[in-house]
Amino acid sequence: MKAARVKDLLKTFSKFFFSNILGTIVDTVVLWFFAHVVFHDGNYVWSRYFSVVILSPIISFECAVLTNYLCAYNLTWRGRLRLKKPSRFLRHYFKYNITATGAFFLKMLILMLVQRLSGWDVVICNLIALIFSGAFNFAMGE
Repeated sequence: MKAARVKDLLKTFSKFFFSNILGTIVDTVVLWFFAHVVFHDGNYVWSRYFSVVILSPIISFECAVLTNYLCAYNLTWRGRLRLKKPSRFLRHYFKYNITATGAFFLKMLILMLVQRLSGWDVVICNLIALIFSGAFNFAMGE
């Protein structure tokens, strides 16, 4: 691999890493809030397992996707976008969300597996799953 290509890849990865760290923080905080405040005790829909292990990560995922998209749109892709119109923003967001959904399914599979095998808190399982799905997402993007 040429030095210029490696430099570009490292620059892209650093921007990707920053936006994903921010998305991870948002994901973790929102997940904790829903799993431990909103759906805590008797305040949950259907069953506690569904509310905490499935519904809470879906909500936190969407918040993280929006955060990651805003970072990518304004930081990572700034040089790639010619026109910044609301309609293009929404179209790109829809495509980004669809693409991120693949990584989300991988994250959910790992989260549920780790949670089932270990019995650990959903927030810890989510962080473990984010490591694997984030690496997969970057590899697929590059």
